[in-house]
Amino acid sequence: MSTSPHDHVGIDDARVEDLGGGLFAYIQPDGSWFINNTGFLVGRDGVTVVDACSTERRTRAFRDAVGAVTGQPMRVLVNTHSHPDHTTGNALFAEAAIVAHETTREDVKRGFPPLDGVWQPFDPGSLPPAPPFLTYRDGVTLWVDDLRCEVTHVGLPAHTTNDSIVWVPERSVLYAGDLVFAGGTPFLMSGSVAGSIQVLTDVIAPLNAATIVPGHGPVCGPEVLTDVLEYLRFVQDTARAAKDAGLSPLDAGRETDLGRFAEWTDRERIVGNLHRAYAELDGAPLGAPLDVVQVLTDMVTYNGGEPLTCYA
Repeated sequence: MSTSPHDHVGIDDARVEDLGGGLFAYIQPDGSWFINNTGFLVGRDGVTVVDACSTERRTRAFRDAVGAVTGQPMRVLVNTHSHPDHTTGNALFAEAAIVAHETTREDVKRGFPPLDGVWQPFDPGSLPPAPPFLTYRDGVTLWVDDLRCEVTHVGLPAHTTNDSIVWVPERSVLYAGDLVFAGGTPFLMSGSVAGSIQVLTDVIAPLNAATIVPGHGPVCGPEVLTDVLEYLRFVQDTARAAKDAGLSPLDAGRETDLGRFAEWTDRERIVGNLHRAYAELDGAPLGAPLDVVQVLTDMVTYNGGEPLTCYA
């Protein structure tokens, strides 16, 4: 059993939320490992999609949900970052231009190392890799009819090294990808704790978005940023004290009282986040590669040696 609180939910619990004016969020509870949110924007002549899902089955369900809203073709798919829960389903959007940061393309092409035994088994399906084929360095502007949608790379490692946001200023709606978790533990193994704090403070908060579609968890407002920033600073403070005491990230995680953050899903991520914070304390560049297998193995050890809970 996972160390984290979960409400066991299935694919049928996913829902479309109408954000108004042709903007939609597709929310997949409970938002834990490999259960991500996506979104879509409907114009007169086509649909712009924000992210795919982690499995073939879940992505097909997402496409069906879009089809229940509109019969317009899906012309553009934006990947907010390279993680497989947001890109595995890319291949099911063969009719769309797949758009992302250039490093997102590189990471999707590279793939991830075999991770057997880390998560409870789930069926990803049999989709071939489909990396983005229209890329940018800084950003690109998409238009849904006359509605401006700003796709912007955030400028430095945060959740990953290649995070982008989709900002719709006229509607004050932000599709944040995994830069924002709502009610779940953020995960920085592939990015940076310090970078995430800077991005949330200097890039996300100044937008003052009325509505945020997080990468995981329910649709929220800007108040969620306070919680996420508090957790990230908690990780930094914990890492400094534990490193000074000579503790490993795993031992530090075991000895850490998570307080109110223990109520968030996937609290075993504290170990991965401490690995990242330790690297930054050692002077590693933001986003420098970690030993992914070691980090995830430590998280499983923290979880009592049991695979991490996954309902994908």
